Amino acid sequence: MAYRPKIAVIMANLGTPDAPTPAAVRKFLKQFLSDQRVIEIPKLLWQVILRCFVLPFRPKKVAQGYAAIWQTDSPMREILFQQVGLTQQQIKQDFPDLEVNVIAAMTYGSPNIQDILQNIAQQNYDHVLLLPLFPQYSATSTAPLYDALAKWSVTQRNLPGISIIRDYYAHPAYIDALAQSVQKFQAEHGPAEKLLMSFHGIPQPYADKGDPYADRCQETAKRVAEKLNLQTDQWAISFQSRFGKQEWVKPYTNELLTQWAQQGIKSVQIMSPAFSADCLETLEELAVENRGVFLTNGGQDYAYIPALNTDSGHLDLFHALLAPQLTALSAQFAK
Repeated sequence: MAYRPKIAVIMANLGTPDAPTPAAVRKFLKQFLSDQRVIEIPKLLWQVILRCFVLPFRPKKVAQGYAAIWQTDSPMREILFQQVGLTQQQIKQDFPDLEVNVIAAMTYGSPNIQDILQNIAQQNYDHVLLLPLFPQYSATSTAPLYDALAKWSVTQRNLPGISIIRDYYAHPAYIDALAQSVQKFQAEHGPAEKLLMSFHGIPQPYADKGDPYADRCQETAKRVAEKLNLQTDQWAISFQSRFGKQEWVKPYTNELLTQWAQQGIKSVQIMSPAFSADCLETLEELAVENRGVFLTNGGQDYAYIPALNTDSGHLDLFHALLAPQLTALSAQFAK
């Protein structure tokens, strides 16, 4: 019987609490906000701020947001498992000569990337292929997965091959999937005066130091607008989810929506190409909170266009990203 190389494909997202409760949110935030990739304030000073001012108060409010969107599990985790299952089916069909296991992982929370890597170490994989589900690379989101791999690899004697798909902010299949999601939504609901592409923000000093995230977001938005044949006055880009008092990359989503409403713009459709799965930042912040901002300031029609989630175009993108890597591995191990 021919040898079938054993390949682990890890599809990894940021993370989510295990329950919509203050205790679970506190545990998650402690792990997430203790990562110096995320918060670059000197460690000792930040731990004082985190433990004395953030963790005692913020979890209750955040837990309320999670409770509003929670189903049988956190939407992000539910969607990730669905994405993994559907991707596994396609890969199994297309690469019968490889033993490929597609595995879900989270940087923070569960299933945790470090636990996944430890399990992989016990199963004699020939190769590990990591797909971070962050379309635009950032040191605050993608890089912690690199860190996890590095931390794990120094403890391993017999390492498998390792490869990482850094990001896919301009991949044609990604741009097509985003554009098609807008077209499908507008076919059912009609167009709006403005399409706003809102991305998760990062602090401006991070961008100033060389984080390419904001530039990648600009390129994604530009390509989607071109694909949709939008004029410059029909769309815009913005950044959401600010935390703390420092300046973040601009324009800010809530401020731009306020400005538009006060200028007489009556209808807006908003999407967030930074997210591969709907989560608190889309289902609560974008779909609910920012809707209130727009309507309170005079807007009349506000609609959120869902993330790509398990859309067929999104699954086609995953296949387009993984297939060349798997094809090369198949050739490498061919006998």
